Amino acid sequence: MRRRDLIAASVSLAAGPAAAAGDGDRPAGATLNVSGVGLPVIVGGRLRNYVFVSLRLHLGSATPEAMRLKEPFLRDALVRAGHRTPFVVADDWTRLDEAALAASLMRAAATIAGRGAVSRVEVVSQAPRRRTGVRAG
Repeated sequence: MRRRDLIAASVSLAAGPAAAAGDGDRPAGATLNVSGVGLPVIVGGRLRNYVFVSLRLHLGSATPEAMRLKEPFLRDALVRAGHRTPFVVADDWTRLDEAALAASLMRAAATIAGRGAVSRVEVVSQAPRRRTGVRAG
């Protein structure tokens, strides 16, 4: 494939979601991407796997610049919560419970950044370290 075609394709892909988000009747809010947080999968008191999670924080009253300064504290709170009470899906060691993870990060964000700073947490992707040899019990 020619280099020119690759550049044109990447520009159209980058412009596509931004244009689609702007067409809605609701204005798009500020977001902050948090990538590469490694969380453990602990089952039966043993470490079975790690899942690397990418998150998108939809900001409410906070600015992206202010939240970028608090990102290390949010990562630390999420990792501590993941070790204290793992976000384990009962029959799968390659995924985490997205609802529990989002709820935990929302509680931590209210404490760290203030109430209303983060309106929603979206789990963008989950990448398990170990993809094979998973058994449920």
